[in-house]
Amino acid sequence: MKRSKKYNEASKLVEKSKVYEIDEALELINKLPKAKFDESVELHVKLGVDSKQADQQVRGTVVLPNGTGKTKKVLVLAKGDKAVAAEEAGADYVGEEDMISKIISEGWLDFDAIVATPDMMPVLGRAAKILGPKGLMPNPKAGTVTVDTAKAVKDIKAGKVEYRLDKSNIIHASIGKVSFGEQKIKENLMTLLEAIIKAKPAAAKGQYIKSISVSTTMGPGIRVNTVVKL
Repeated sequence: MKRSKKYNEASKLVEKSKVYEIDEALELINKLPKAKFDESVELHVKLGVDSKQADQQVRGTVVLPNGTGKTKKVLVLAKGDKAVAAEEAGADYVGEEDMISKIISEGWLDFDAIVATPDMMPVLGRAAKILGPKGLMPNPKAGTVTVDTAKAVKDIKAGKVEYRLDKSNIIHASIGKVSFGEQKIKENLMTLLEAIIKAKPAAAKGQYIKSISVSTTMGPGIRVNTVVKL
């Protein structure tokens, strides 16, 4: 696979065999060659669980103290006072069946998250084949199926991120932008890591956190010590 010039330059600064302490890793990220845009910083955590087993799923949400640096567009599907509350909280789009029809007929996906009241879910199910593969279906565990539409919108706007296992038993999540600086990124990283540790399934056996790495959007992975003091 051909890599960009900046990626190759960054790779020379990262010792592949070394496991860095968190502070070291974030200091190194700050020293890597910069892209022409403000890159995201991503956290990758491999867990000692089996995502194929229902009792070993790891999924949840957490509000990062310093946000993600991304402005998320939120669609709220609700009626009456729940719709009004969502609008007042800053939702980008608010509607009912009309929005669902637009998603189905036009393939409209100009949003980053959907919040829905429970009564809207049966109708929204018609769009599951479109929204599901993109990770956009609301879910009670993620706090996006709720009657408190205002809180859900505010949390997403404030920097709430959802974390979940992929098929390789790895959680990938954005924890900010390079421009945040080391301290703010570390605060976000520790907040997310603490949430993942608290979400350890009772059925998980052996070593829970197998590996941790951080990377920028365009940069190489930097391995981080899994022994972390929260």
